[in-house]
Amino acid sequence: MIPAQFDYVAPATLEEALNALSQHGDDAKIIAGGQSLLPVLRMRLNAPEIVIDLGRIDSLRGVRDDGDAIVIGAMTPHAVVASDPLVKEHALLLHEAVQHLADAQIRHRGTFGGALAHADPAGDMGAPALALGAEFVIAGLGGTHTVGADEFFVDLFETAIGDDEILTEVRIPKHTGWGAHYEKFVRVAHQWPIVAVAATVRADGGTIAEARVGLTNMGSTPLRARGVEEALAGQPATADAVRAAAERAAEGTSPPSDLNGDADYRRHLAGVLTRRAVLAAAGA
Repeated sequence: MIPAQFDYVAPATLEEALNALSQHGDDAKIIAGGQSLLPVLRMRLNAPEIVIDLGRIDSLRGVRDDGDAIVIGAMTPHAVVASDPLVKEHALLLHEAVQHLADAQIRHRGTFGGALAHADPAGDMGAPALALGAEFVIAGLGGTHTVGADEFFVDLFETAIGDDEILTEVRIPKHTGWGAHYEKFVRVAHQWPIVAVAATVRADGGTIAEARVGLTNMGSTPLRARGVEEALAGQPATADAVRAAAERAAEGTSPPSDLNGDADYRRHLAGVLTRRAVLAAAGA
């Protein structure tokens, strides 16, 4: 299907983009890499009067070290995130998860910030960002503010980004030396996950000192498996201990039922995948 007609602008600066967004309000739509928006436009699920392309704003790209965190520009392509040495050293979970995101073409076109702002609960970036305690820097004409991951994801396809605001960068607290693994279950290669688990673990001499676990497609937003995290703290990194903790993976979740599986099936998968992800992250 062909999208409805719209005007197009490609600002060179963030200020120009914010001015255009403020001027057009609800009639405008932001485009980053386009891997989420373009299918929506083609199916005419959204018909903006103007599309504001962020592709020319170089300040929104790149990965940098900022002391106790690494900072990833919202327009940084997934492929750059996957290959950046800072990400691999200090946020291994992101490095692992990006490898499972769609295919190489989409990883080169799609952007890290665009995927997070789209807030699809089946998207691969939300759960790792949540597990790592990411902070989201959001800009408007009145200035910038920072939102923690726990508050950023509001509901299905809804975030804390205001109608006249733009996500500019994501701050990831360093988890240097932590093990990590992203376990994703699909029926077809490159498919959205039926369920996926993002786990990062700080081990100390065969004991799990701390674990952070995020769940993909187990509710209307990415979720933390806090019951699992609590059960793992101080436990040996053994199959039995991790299996017992993983039984709490589905606590507090509201998984969907669809053609790929009903809610009970997803709850079962969450436990199985959590066990696998945590054991791999702990090196057990």
